[in-house]
Amino acid sequence: MGDTCDSADGRHLCPVLAAVGVIGTEWRLAIVHRLLEGPQRFSEILKSNPRLNAKTLSATLKFLEGQGVVQRTVVSTRPFSVVYSLTEMGLGLAPAARELRAWGERWLLPRAAQANRAAAAAARRPPAIQGELPRIVIGESESHRSR
Repeated sequence: MGDTCDSADGRHLCPVLAAVGVIGTEWRLAIVHRLLEGPQRFSEILKSNPRLNAKTLSATLKFLEGQGVVQRTVVSTRPFSVVYSLTEMGLGLAPAARELRAWGERWLLPRAAQANRAAAAAARRPPAIQGELPRIVIGESESHRSR
């Protein structure tokens, strides 16, 4: 299989870079991963991550819908509700999303846990300097020079 990413003339589309352009932000991939569990209402997706805000979620869903990854369906009940789900194209991301999760669990979670343990240990350690700092006394020879 030829690698079109190294094309000198730039006319070929690199599939890896094109895919990263569609799902390559933190929230896009997180939303796709969440929707792999099934159709979700806006509020359900919003509540799934406390760091996610409504403005970011709305913009990300619109982008993913425009790319053909997410489908927006208005449910005709009173009150009306909107449900988001993955399209066939979006469902095709399932293996990649699962592999990225497994990679993160294998390599990144242990690092984060180790960093948290180190930070907790540092917080328990007494400060290197305790009490009052030593006073600096200017000797007579230095005080005569400054005049």
